[in-house]
Amino acid sequence: MAGVLDSVNQRTQLVGQNRLELLLFRLDGKQLYGINVFKVKEVLQCPKLTIMPKSSPVVRGVANIRGGTIPILDLALATGRTGLNDLQNSFVIITEYNTKVQGFLVRSVERIVNMNWEEIHPPPKGTGRDHYLTAVTRLDQQLVEIIDVEKILAEVAPMSEAISEGVVDVETQAKAVSKKVLICDDSSVARKQVTRCLESVGVEVVSLNDGRQAYDYLHKMVEEGRRPEEEFLMLISDIEMPEMDGYTLTAEIRSDPRMQKLHVILHTSLSGVFNQAMVKKVGADDFLAKFRPDDLASRVVERIRVSDGG
Repeated sequence: MAGVLDSVNQRTQLVGQNRLELLLFRLDGKQLYGINVFKVKEVLQCPKLTIMPKSSPVVRGVANIRGGTIPILDLALATGRTGLNDLQNSFVIITEYNTKVQGFLVRSVERIVNMNWEEIHPPPKGTGRDHYLTAVTRLDQQLVEIIDVEKILAEVAPMSEAISEGVVDVETQAKAVSKKVLICDDSSVARKQVTRCLESVGVEVVSLNDGRQAYDYLHKMVEEGRRPEEEFLMLISDIEMPEMDGYTLTAEIRSDPRMQKLHVILHTSLSGVFNQAMVKKVGADDFLAKFRPDDLASRVVERIRVSDGG
C-alpha cells in the first residue's frame, strides 16, 4: 500500500509542472509510439485470446486478466496498418480510458520517459484528416508519435452523444442561446463530441486545440480589457495536451487576477485515484470523466442557472 501511495505522491508532484511520463512502444516497424503512463494499468506478454464473433476486426479477442474479461485491440490494425501476426511474442498494454479497461496489442514495449509537455507538439499540418496522431515529439533524434486513442475507441465502440430527455428544460435552452462556452482538447474526435453536446444544450462553442492556444486566447482577451468570466460560462479543458497540459493551463489562469474568476472544468479520459488531488491542487472548479453527455450537459445547465441568479 505504501508503494501505491508513493506512486500517487510522485505523480501528483508533476501537476502544474507541465510534465508527463510516456510509455514507448513499437507496432510493426522501427517507428516509436508513446502513450501517457497515467492511462496504463500494466504491461504483459500477450495472453491467450478468445475470438469474439461479430466484434470489430480491430478487436483480436478478449482475455481473462485478474478475473475480468478485457477486449484486446490491435493498434496496428486500428491505425490502418497490417495486423500483428506473432501474438505469442507480442505484448498487451492494459489501459483505462473513460472508466473502461481495454488492452492494446503491440509488438514490443521499450521504456518510460519523463518529458515536458512543451516538448510535445501537435501533428504536422497536412498530415491529413484520417490520421491517428494527437501529438508528436522527438527523443534521441527519433520521432515519437502519440496516437489519438479516443479516435480509435470512438471508431471501435462508438458512444452515444445524445442527451437524455429532461436534462435540459425549455427555459434553460432559451437562456443558453446568449451564452458561450470555451472548450480546449487536442483530440479532434473529443472536440466534435463536446461541441455537438453543448450545441444541443443551446450554447455557442469556441473550440481550441491545446492548452497553449487557450492560454494565448485568454491572455489576449485580458490584454484588451475584456473579462473571460463575463464572456464565457466556463472553460472545459482536456488534461493531456501538447505544448501546455490542462493542469498547467488551470494553474496559469488561477495565478492571473484578470482571468482567475473563469469557471474551469477539467474533462478527461484519465481515470483513477490521482484526479481529485490534482484538480484541488491546481484550483479547477470541477472534474468530469469523458465522455458522458448527460453529466456534461448538466454542468452547463447548472452554470446557466447560476449566471442568471437562478
